Amino acid sequence: MLRHRIKIYVWLLAVNLFISAFTFGGGYIVVPMVRRFFVERKRYFTEEDLIDMAAVAQSTPGAIAVNLSALAGYRVAGIAGALLSCFAAVMPPLVILTFLSAFYTAFVSNTILAAVLKGMEAGVTALMVDLIVDMCTLIGKKKSFLLSAMIPLSFLANFVWGINVALILSFCSLLCIIQMLWKKGEHA
Repeated sequence: MLRHRIKIYVWLLAVNLFISAFTFGGGYIVVPMVRRFFVERKRYFTEEDLIDMAAVAQSTPGAIAVNLSALAGYRVAGIAGALLSCFAAVMPPLVILTFLSAFYTAFVSNTILAAVLKGMEAGVTALMVDLIVDMCTLIGKKKSFLLSAMIPLSFLANFVWGINVALILSFCSLLCIIQMLWKKGEHA
């Protein structure tokens, strides 16, 4: 039993270090990586569980990547798994930023590094599109008119009408809570 726990802790540490060290572009880029390792390879939880955890990670204070790592770690190995996952999610950026800040002037003027970072933007874009397609597919499976309508309406609200994302998120959350309460009232 102890040997199995240690294997899980070592795996959590390694996978979260890897995800944190090699995902650039913000918290949402972590979601496809968590899906690959936790859902597809190890089957610790389902894609729907991951989407729910991503929603919680987004709506709680702190970095989405760290919050999602903590939730995934907790799901796999309890509080120890959450703490270990948080540590592993924070360490690579801390080390990288410490190194970059020490040599900032050398990096800022390097054209090769600037080109590499520009190329990474394309990769981040591809991962974001993949995440959006996956989320839309899961929403489509739920066959909910409200959830399906939120996708294009949220896009229009932000990109066409310029409404703040926090307001859109708050409004969509409120609508989902109202829908959930409505359905609970029908089944009571």
